[in-house]
Amino acid sequence: MRKLIIQIPAFNEADHLPETIACLPKSVPGIDVVEYLVIDDGSSDGTSEVARKHGVHHVVRHRRNRGLAAAFRSGLEKAMAEGADVIVNTDADNQYEGADIPALVAPIVEGRADVVIGDRGVGDNAHFGPVKRLLQRLGSSTVRKLSGVDITDAVSGFRAMTREAASRIHVTTDFSYTTEMLIQTGRKRMAVVSVPVRTNGPIRPSRLFNSIPQFIINTGTTILRAYAMHNALRVFVLIGAVLALIGMVPIVRFVIFYLEGNGDGHLQSLVLGTGLLVLGFLAVMLGILADLVSANRKLLEQISTRVSKLEDRLDGKP
Repeated sequence: MRKLIIQIPAFNEADHLPETIACLPKSVPGIDVVEYLVIDDGSSDGTSEVARKHGVHHVVRHRRNRGLAAAFRSGLEKAMAEGADVIVNTDADNQYEGADIPALVAPIVEGRADVVIGDRGVGDNAHFGPVKRLLQRLGSSTVRKLSGVDITDAVSGFRAMTREAASRIHVTTDFSYTTEMLIQTGRKRMAVVSVPVRTNGPIRPSRLFNSIPQFIINTGTTILRAYAMHNALRVFVLIGAVLALIGMVPIVRFVIFYLEGNGDGHLQSLVLGTGLLVLGFLAVMLGILADLVSANRKLLEQISTRVSKLEDRLDGKP
């Protein structure tokens, strides 16, 4: 029996949650059981009660608001604990068309994908303004290059994943899971597919960020942090190489003056260049240490995945 759990992170969404739940499918081709899960991220408007009233099968409640990424992590843990074979994540404000969930799940049912991203068609989506379209395209292009995953809508929260993929995803950011998750899927060689999905018009301003500059800073920081965490040696060696090349410039300058007999007056160039070379060497050493830490983290993740599989077997799940 194959079970699908649709998880909905929510924060003060009592007014919009009923419509979102009503639009969710009760059956999906290739799926035997469909259940709903709401993660109430510290709401004060009775979101949990509204979810239960409208037939949600599982509710997880945070005592205080912990952010979207934390709600997403809690949802994955609860969905897997409840025996989900496939997990779909959608928004509580009904941004994504619930009727598209069968199309989102289809590549997983067919065995073609580990993770499926709902592509909102950012380039010509009528609900997006020109600035948002530009930022979305730039962000998706950056994530595509850094992750090696061929996706066109990197920050779409409408996505599906297999149970095994969910067990291998370890989101560490406090801002948003979307870009870090993609960088991880690329690093772990998961099969990622994009499918076109429909969206509904916005009903309120985003609660994830207060302004465009804040969104750019938070998203950029998340991307850089996630990439550096999974590609530490490459990042630190690049930094070290840049510092060393810059350090060579004043050193070469000193050598030229020294050969001309004027080296005594340009010792500061030698000192500066040597300092930069030392910093470059230290950056490379930090990269090697960070790479060793990264290797240790991979072993811990593999152990975590194996423990999850053992728990499944103990619970009688194939």
